[in-house]
Parts: sequence; C-alpha cells; structure tokens
Amino acid sequence: MGSSGSFPIDLVLFGMIAAFLVLRLRSILGRRTGFERPPMQEPGLAPRTAPEGRIIDGMAEPAAAAPPARPLPDPASPPGQALARMQGVDRNFNAAQFLGGAEAAFRMIVTAFATGDRATLRALLSDDTYRAFEAAITAREAANERQQTELRAIHSATIEAADLRGTIADITVRFVTDQVNVTFGANGLPVAGADAVTEITDLWTFERDLTSTDPTWRLVAARSA
Repeated sequence: MGSSGSFPIDLVLFGMIAAFLVLRLRSILGRRTGFERPPMQEPGLAPRTAPEGRIIDGMAEPAAAAPPARPLPDPASPPGQALARMQGVDRNFNAAQFLGGAEAAFRMIVTAFATGDRATLRALLSDDTYRAFEAAITAREAANERQQTELRAIHSATIEAADLRGTIADITVRFVTDQVNVTFGANGLPVAGADAVTEITDLWTFERDLTSTDPTWRLVAARSA
C-alpha cells in the first residue's frame, strides 16, 4: 500500500505515474473486510526506504505501541456523506472496519515491497499500481540491492477523502508512521535511506466495486504528503 527515499513510487492511478519515489507498506482476524492476506503468505514486519519525513532523534522503540488513532470524518462533511452513500450501496460496509483493514494492508504492502513479495502485492494492488511496484522491485534486484524496512509505529490512519462513482468507491487514507528504511548495495553498504527513525505521512487511495463479490479494496494510488 508505500511509504520516501527508498520506496520509489510516484504512483498515480488517476493521472499519476510511477517514478523512483518510495512506498512502504498483518493479517486481520475474524470478519472479512477485503484486506485479507492471500493464502499461504506469512505476515511480517515492514521493511522499506524513505528520505522524506521528519527524523526523530533519540527516539526509542516503544515497548508497547499505542493503537493508532482512527477518527472518522464528520457525517456532514463531503467524505462523511460519501461514506454514507457507500453504505447505501453495500450494507456491509463499515468505515471503522475499513480503516482497520487499510492499516493491515499498509503493513502488508510495505513489507511485501521491501522483500520483493510479488504474490502479495499482486493480490492487493490495482494493475497499474502493481506494474509500478514490480518495476521498482525488478530494478532493485538487477542492481543487486536489498531493502531493509522497519515499521516502528502507526500513529494514525484517517480518511482524508472518499468518493462514489456509480458503484465504484474510492477512499483515501492518510497514514502517519515511524519507519526505518535503508537500501544496501551489492557490497553490503547503505546506498539510500538512513538507520534512523523517520516520521512519514502517506496518502493511499483504495478502490472497490461495492457490488462485486470480491471484497478486496485494492491500492490504486499512493504518494507521500
């Protein structure tokens, strides 16, 4: 679903195109939300690269991370009204559950990008977005580079925008996270990123046809804010 000096992505599925920016991106138990991990895939912690964001000096990894803030839009706001219309099309749609799923997808995508897990990315990304990610992974492999990413904390996951065009729903989520991202070259030395915790803000757009039997919300656009 990123995150950035390392996770090359300049994705735009509505007018954006992939470039060398950096994206980053656990499985949800119980109710299906459309973000379930593909079969036989083991969840992991996130790796990735990022030059954007604020370096947090002297920040230690918390023993127990606080759950991310997931406030919902005001029902009277344009995003709030769009979410209400979505529920009118799909009575099973729930914005709070969607955010929980989006957070899980974020972790999975960041991890999959860093480790080159194409199968997981293929299941969670739109066609155009997957092509951009796959090209970045291929380029990294060709250069014999390795990306190491640690997703230290997700501070918040909030709905920034929402739109419903017929039965096609788009929801943009703002993620504020702490990450460590380093890319190592063939000689084992760092070539990008830094071994420091960086606060990064990402805007990811997920899309789904609410009348489809496929419950998956796929990432269609991602950028760093």
